[in-house]
Amino acid sequence: LSSKSRQGNREFVTEIGMISGLRHPNLVKLYGCCVEGNQLLLVYEYMENNSLAHALFDSETSSLMLDWATRQKICVGIARGLAFLHEESPLRIIHRDIKATNVLLDRDLNAKISDFGLAKLFEEDNTHVSTRIAGTIGYMAPEYALWGYLTEKADVYSFGVVALEIVSGRCNTSYRPKNDAVCLLDWAFILHQRGNLMEIVDPRLGFEF
Repeated sequence: LSSKSRQGNREFVTEIGMISGLRHPNLVKLYGCCVEGNQLLLVYEYMENNSLAHALFDSETSSLMLDWATRQKICVGIARGLAFLHEESPLRIIHRDIKATNVLLDRDLNAKISDFGLAKLFEEDNTHVSTRIAGTIGYMAPEYALWGYLTEKADVYSFGVVALEIVSGRCNTSYRPKNDAVCLLDWAFILHQRGNLMEIVDPRLGFEF
């Protein structure tokens, strides 16, 4: 992040404030921070296996082959991390940018949620938050993307998209099916209507699911 950017400063401060006091097996650990000239640095624990996106979508440079059991473990890990943020943490937090690039994998392929630059505190008594829209196209819940209506369900929607990517091995925003669908999510809906949903499963899994 560059300190010349107002957004960069805001996200830097937000990330430090949000994650410095959080400890959970499925959240990446923040060890420290540094401001050097115009550069703002965050120091996290080392994640040996890069991001979930790298493992799923970058077959040319990633040597990982995620079997069905590992993919299931990753899904459960993300869900546990979100449950902690939404219900178990002293601070009620909505991440707002759950996607495969923001899920990191450690040596044992345990999933850890990272990048809290867009995270939002959620007051205990509120039913929702009306806020400026921030996040990644293709992962934002419709009610949030259209009207800025934010609840924990926005993260749940994003998690659903990531789970679909994990099952299919395809990226929601870059995959282009050879039909009327414009993204992976559309294709899944079409297959569901046709009763052919199993076609979406990653062919690299063979029959091991």
